[in-house]
Formats: sequence, structure tokens, C-alpha cells
Amino acid sequence: MADRLTIGEFSRITHLSIRALRRYHEQGLLLPAEVDPATGYRSYTPAQARPALTIRRLRELDLPLPDIRRFLEAEAAGEGAADHGSAQQIVAAHLRRLEDRLGRTQRAVQALRELLDPQAHRAVSLEVLPPQRVLAVSLDVPPGAGLRWYDAAMRDLDAAVGRRPVLPPGGRYEHMLFSEGHGRATVYLPAEPPLPPGASDAVRELHLPQRTAAVATHCGPHDDLDLTYAAVGTFVARNGLRSADLVEEVYLVGPRDTDQPDRWRTLVAWLLTSDSARSSA
Repeated sequence: MADRLTIGEFSRITHLSIRALRRYHEQGLLLPAEVDPATGYRSYTPAQARPALTIRRLRELDLPLPDIRRFLEAEAAGEGAADHGSAQQIVAAHLRRLEDRLGRTQRAVQALRELLDPQAHRAVSLEVLPPQRVLAVSLDVPPGAGLRWYDAAMRDLDAAVGRRPVLPPGGRYEHMLFSEGHGRATVYLPAEPPLPPGASDAVRELHLPQRTAAVATHCGPHDDLDLTYAAVGTFVARNGLRSADLVEEVYLVGPRDTDQPDRWRTLVAWLLTSDSARSSA
């Protein structure tokens, strides 16, 4: 038939090797339009070029085979098929994961370039943080907890604060939370008392005293927050200051404010002991 192409002809118009086309057939991704029962020769139609090239891109992007099959079945069924939308969502979700991975790779490259540049540095200063009244949730973070504990604490705090205007949220963390993967954490929202009725039992009023810290403002996503920690920690060590074994983060601009990570601003304050603060003064 005029609309049939040999596997060699189909290979030439798609730039897919004959070996790849055979593999797609064996994997159940692209079935030939016809297979000669006597010779086993495969033939294809011109209309199969687009699906073939789509499969190539999906395989290059490491979409799992079951998801590719589901996508192709839905595409063949047409726009009206019930599972067409969900199949499209599978591919869209995979593309978002790839974009996220690409973003992380790009940020890792930027951080590495900074580390390899002997002239690059992050500005650190010694500052006195003013006293504050806050509503806080304190907890012992267990190993392997991820960030679920932080999200839960913020939900309780947001419910307690309600519509009252507040300053940016913050957190106070034991250093062992980062070095050991577990430790004490306090998440807070600046707010004037009293604690409203009906607030979660986890929320309490807390007075943060005046405190001295080595401070740096981290700009952008948190992927390279370790570089800012290294800068303030090195500052403390080089100047012979004594750590209070606590670090405080203030989320000046964060995910609550914008979905553009490049605009995030995080204050990192490495808290010092009172005697160290007096000697530095």
C-alpha cells in the first residue's frame, strides 16, 4: 500500500535507528502498522512519525515506561477519552520535576562557582537584635522528620495570630538540628499578647531578649543556605567569639510572600553567649 513505509524508510524520516524502532515495538510503545507474518518485516504509516518522535523525547526525559504507555493510549483514544486529561497531567508533572531538577543543578553550579572564586565572600556583621514579644511553638524535632514539623507549627501560629498584622516569621534552632538531624526548634511569629482564646495548646507567649549575633542576609533560594551558615560560623570562629549553640533565622521575604525564590531574603543570626557579646562590644 502507498501509505506503508518499510522500517528503513520510517527510520530515515524520523531519524530513529532501526534498532530503536524494534525496541519500541518490543516494549509495546510503538506497534508497527503491519507485520508480515511470513517474513516478520515491519511497516509503518506516515502518521506514526509524530508518536515515534514523542516517544523518543519522553524516553530521553526518563519518563517511566508505564506512564509512556498510558499517555500514548490516551493520545490514540483522542481528546474525548476519560483518562486523556490525567495522562497529560502525568507528563506535565514529570516536566515540572525535571524543571525543578534543572533549577537545583543551576543553583549548585552557581554555588560551586562562588566556592571556587577566592575573592567571593558573603558579608557578615556583628549586630544586636532587639527584644521581641512573639507567639511561638517549641518542639523536639525527631530524626528524619523533614519539614513537616515546621509546616504544622506555622499553621498553629497563623491560626492564633488571625488577621492581626505581624512582622516576618522566624525560628530558633539548636545547631545539633543540622549536625545530628534532630534537636530543639522554636518557630515564632512576632505578635503582641494576649494569646487569643481557642489557640492551639502548642502555641505560647514568648519574650525574646536582646541578643548579639553574627548576622548575614541570605539572598535567594535555600539551596545554598549552607554557604551563608559557613560565612557566619567562620566569622564567629575567626574572631574568637563564643557560640550560644543557637542560630536564629528570620524569613524577611519567603514562600509566604512570593513564589519567586530569587526574591527570598533570609536573615541568618548566629547567636553568641552574653560574655562573648560583652567582650566584642
